[in-house]
Amino acid sequence: MKKPAIFTTALLATCAMLLSACGGTNTNTATNGTTTATNASTTTTTTSGAIPIGIALAQTSNVALLGQEGFVGSKMAEKYFNAQGGINGTPIRLVNQDTGGDEAGAINAFQTLINKDKVVGIVGPTLSQQAFSASPIADRAKVPVIGPSNTAKGIPEIGDYVARVSAPVSIVAPNSVKAALKQNPNIKKVAVFYAQNDAFNRSETEIFQQTVKEQGLELVTVQKFQTSDTDFQSQATNALNLKPDLVIISGLAADSGNLVRQLRELGYKGIIIGGNGLNTPNIFSVCKASCDGVLVAQAYSPEHPGEINKTFRKTYVEQYKKEPAQFSAQSFTAVQVYVEALKALDKKTKISTMSLDKLRTELNKQLLAGKYNTPLGEISFTPTGEIVQKEFYVSQIKMDASGTSGKFVFLK
Repeated sequence: MKKPAIFTTALLATCAMLLSACGGTNTNTATNGTTTATNASTTTTTTSGAIPIGIALAQTSNVALLGQEGFVGSKMAEKYFNAQGGINGTPIRLVNQDTGGDEAGAINAFQTLINKDKVVGIVGPTLSQQAFSASPIADRAKVPVIGPSNTAKGIPEIGDYVARVSAPVSIVAPNSVKAALKQNPNIKKVAVFYAQNDAFNRSETEIFQQTVKEQGLELVTVQKFQTSDTDFQSQATNALNLKPDLVIISGLAADSGNLVRQLRELGYKGIIIGGNGLNTPNIFSVCKASCDGVLVAQAYSPEHPGEINKTFRKTYVEQYKKEPAQFSAQSFTAVQVYVEALKALDKKTKISTMSLDKLRTELNKQLLAGKYNTPLGEISFTPTGEIVQKEFYVSQIKMDASGTSGKFVFLK
């Protein structure tokens, strides 16, 4: 049995930001009508005959810069897999709930999906901070959860019904430090910044700081901030007075983007490493030309040669006129895992004959046992729900001459 993880730090998320690039997604309802379910002991399908899968991601608050990309990926998966025949002829239907940027929003979204919408499983939430509060609710209800972007230490250990398709920060983050040293072997002094009120960023900065020490570098300062901060002049000035050769930032998209911009405005010209919170093209509108050159480790590459990734990439580019982001690929993958696990389960015993409680339990067993060829490459899970993934990458942001748009260029 997994041991529950308990975190009590509150997430402060007050900057309301909506995405236009990802398009609109309805909040608190499934698209194309109302999704309901009859008594859990008799059926698992909705009134439309579709199998409901919950999507609990952030559409509002500063976390929407990440969550909206997840909605895009899940919606693409719904359309793709239904076109392929759904669950052996039965379609899936996504039921969307906006978690906002805090724990309370995630808890409310999970409770609604479990008790009202009667979903078979949940994709979400956006932040690890939210997962430590909301995922135990699903685990106690014996409802499978797949975290699409929860990379902090301890997520799979929350409970037996909690898994993730987002590789842990301990595996991904060190790659960007090694890439920075490859670009500039003369790096000696490192300044670290992190959002102290967010569980993921506290976990990520520990990995970064450990990697810095393991590489024989000098950690000259650790500066703290809040995810809701917009003014970083004091922390940035304190750090730059120590003349670091490398800056590492662990935060969310809006705060990290502003910090990058202010560091450049104060004259810092060295390499900047961004954590997973900067792993989105939506930061381009925040730090603009100052984004140029930032290094970010990633668990997804649009150039991965797998057939399903080629289709995913082509569809994404055609619709959004840019390369797909990691969070979209991970949410697509989470829905894919549910679809393939449901198909495998249905071939053993028709899921239409199962009670909802039985289906949720059997689905959790099946998804952990499977292997999946996804946009992330081939993945599987450990018995505790941790993703097993083979390939990781480091990218560098390249902004255009106007400083208004850019792309992630993957380093060889």
